[in-house]
Amino acid sequence: MNLHSFIKKTSSALALALSFGIVSTFTSCASSQKNTNSENTLPKINMSKWLYNADDDVYYQLGLEYAANPADTKYETLGLFVPGAYFDGSDNGDGTFTVKINSKNTVQGFSSKNAPFVMPIQTPGYAALEAPVSYTHDVKQYTDEGFIFVYAGAKGRDSGVPAGVTDFKAAIRYVRYNKENLPGNTQNYFTYGMSGGGAQSALMGATGDAPEYEPYLQEIGAVMSESDAILGSMDWCPITNLNVADAAYEWELGLARTNLSKENKTISEGLSKEFALYINSLGLKDENGNLLTLEQSEDGLYHAGTYYNYLKGVIETSLNNFLSDTKFPYNASKQKEALGQNMMLPPDWKPRGPAGMARPQFSAEDLDGVSRNSSTKSGNVDLSKTYNSAKEYISALNANEEWVLYDEKSNTTKITSVEAFMRNVKQLQKNVGAFDDMSKSQPENTLFGFGDGNGAHFDSFMAKVLETINPEIAANYKEDLSKKDSLGTSMEERSNMYNPMYYLSPAYSGYKTAKVAKFWRIHAGIFQGDTAISTELDYALALQNYGNEVKSVDFTEVWGLYHTEAERSGSSTENLIKWIKDCLKA
Repeated sequence: MNLHSFIKKTSSALALALSFGIVSTFTSCASSQKNTNSENTLPKINMSKWLYNADDDVYYQLGLEYAANPADTKYETLGLFVPGAYFDGSDNGDGTFTVKINSKNTVQGFSSKNAPFVMPIQTPGYAALEAPVSYTHDVKQYTDEGFIFVYAGAKGRDSGVPAGVTDFKAAIRYVRYNKENLPGNTQNYFTYGMSGGGAQSALMGATGDAPEYEPYLQEIGAVMSESDAILGSMDWCPITNLNVADAAYEWELGLARTNLSKENKTISEGLSKEFALYINSLGLKDENGNLLTLEQSEDGLYHAGTYYNYLKGVIETSLNNFLSDTKFPYNASKQKEALGQNMMLPPDWKPRGPAGMARPQFSAEDLDGVSRNSSTKSGNVDLSKTYNSAKEYISALNANEEWVLYDEKSNTTKITSVEAFMRNVKQLQKNVGAFDDMSKSQPENTLFGFGDGNGAHFDSFMAKVLETINPEIAANYKEDLSKKDSLGTSMEERSNMYNPMYYLSPAYSGYKTAKVAKFWRIHAGIFQGDTAISTELDYALALQNYGNEVKSVDFTEVWGLYHTEAERSGSSTENLIKWIKDCLKA
């Protein structure tokens, strides 16, 4: 019997026990079985083995195993970094320290009783994250603020869904397993990340204690007696909602495609229609309770309706925020420099996108129908040029067509259409099948593979659209969609596990089955071509619709920025720290 079958049988037994009124005895036995799997074999933190960095006044430990059955300790361990004020340490004479919690000292208003925990999820492209093997001075910016920094490694896309999120969940559970030995309040737990890391940070916020993850946590020997729910999630440019990401890309960014082959045009249009049907099934509402839907437009692609108008408003707000924030003369490179760099990245990682950043090199065959602008231009805006006034900048946006209507007196704008924004600003970076292409060559294909490093198709919308266009390729999609992983979980179930909307939208059966984070901050560069604006917009709306469990959602599309830690002003790190403090005050 595999573990997945065991969990199902256990659930059935629990239901039977409830019917006979013997639940307390059964639950006790079940807890005992879980403890055997992890708690009895995972040692707690040795309080006499702390290291100390005197320059930064930080106590730390490395190589802490957070799972009893790790596949690779290169990834499935963590480092803990604690402000020195929270411990009283005595030197053991061998480079290590024995510590006791100091309950009196404070750091920036925090103490050993209420200090928050913060954990980076820096997994661009859903890559694996190596655990730290030495002290990193990057933690100082957090420990100086009184935060306890948890740097957990995790398996990546080569291990397949849901390995990465499972590992991060196990790390959180291990920290809480040690709460009696650690300063701080482990309930005040925040994650942050960008791109694939932003996606997994979003999942950490949406899937707290989700039952679908339990067999995977059991498999690696995670602590099953603790919760993995978090208080807050910071997500920059999240590449998520992957089940509908191809369709969203075509409905939105596909508007900027030119010279598509007949087959790809038909696929693109088919996906656009599927996206409209999907949006109409969600029941999303705006801040005033108005239903957001898409209606068929003259082009037949559903570029009309309340959802379309809402997205148009998001774009206008982004541009108007930019005009309000910006002191001219303006140069895009200076805007980007202000962000700083918050990411702790794998050594071989390279950024993507225009404006001086390294871009992937594609052949004409790779990018059928993609408009290829130079790396120093975004549509009509020269990113290396200094614009002396708002009027001059708007004129550049309107060089090919007048789509931005500017009122100089109020310094505000309206745009004529979403399509015009896509044509004049967006830089497409992906082909039709942006995340699940026909050759299974995207990182997301590997992510939905089965741990052998090979890719798999996961997009049921693509499979449906291809049925009448290319039945042979459609059959390849359907074959992968019918497969199950080693625990017997179907592709649809795995896709749901990596889709925040599954837990946030009443359109899904997973709605309100997990503990959702109370505080959210979702920021993206609106110029990026890595994913559709709808990606982050949809789950931001779902969170706003969710109910009293969610206290605040800071959703912002930043004009002029791409796939980066997008902020309207200031440093991404400073803004993250301020946001965490504001959440705790609330």
